[in-house]
Amino acid sequence: MLEIMNYRSTVRSRDSGSLSLARCLTDEVESDESVMEGDSVSLNSDNEMEDDDVIQWRFKNTVIAEINKQADRITVYDDVLDGRFRDRLKLDDQTGSLTITNTTTEHAGVYELQINSEISERFRLIVFVELVSVTKGDSVSLNSDLTEMKDDDVIQWRFGDENTVIAEINKQADRITVYDDVLDGRFRDRLKLDKQTGSLTITNTTTEHAGDYELVMYSGRFSSKVFRVSVYG
Repeated sequence: MLEIMNYRSTVRSRDSGSLSLARCLTDEVESDESVMEGDSVSLNSDNEMEDDDVIQWRFKNTVIAEINKQADRITVYDDVLDGRFRDRLKLDDQTGSLTITNTTTEHAGVYELQINSEISERFRLIVFVELVSVTKGDSVSLNSDLTEMKDDDVIQWRFGDENTVIAEINKQADRITVYDDVLDGRFRDRLKLDKQTGSLTITNTTTEHAGDYELVMYSGRFSSKVFRVSVYG
């Protein structure tokens, strides 16, 4: 049986799964970019390339695109990371800016621009899966689309610009945790987690519950989904 906890402080659990998840989400970034799933997004470099520059775009520490001005060569590495970027990347040969077309949640994460082996910029890309609206006072469910969580899965639900953790399921530790007192207690007694799928329900909504909710999942590898919730009335 899962241990269900209502956390009445801002202390985070310290098991290895949670720590790994936290480390994944604390990459220092210079700017956030957001896009709806299926649309295109550009990560704009503010640099004017020099004749001897070599730039690389990296995602999850993997090179996905490169411009070598001295060799007069543009290379897109289509087959890396299980081919998730195949036929989706475009590079501006003047500035080195990167455009990703037909985005999916697999493209969410931190992108790093390196110029001549030096880190120039980092971008955190958020891919919205769904826009959800609810009338004030009603409940709203954010669906993980998982049929059933695996025995070693860890998921976190995060809210707002600060990515504050509001709920967590750690299957390995056999624990469900709801962080009731964060953000001035606005979620107190309002959050319900489905222990099978990880889906989140917010009850008795107010305008304070409007905003961006990110579901971060670790199941052998990290993935995330973002929902934007609007509360009317």
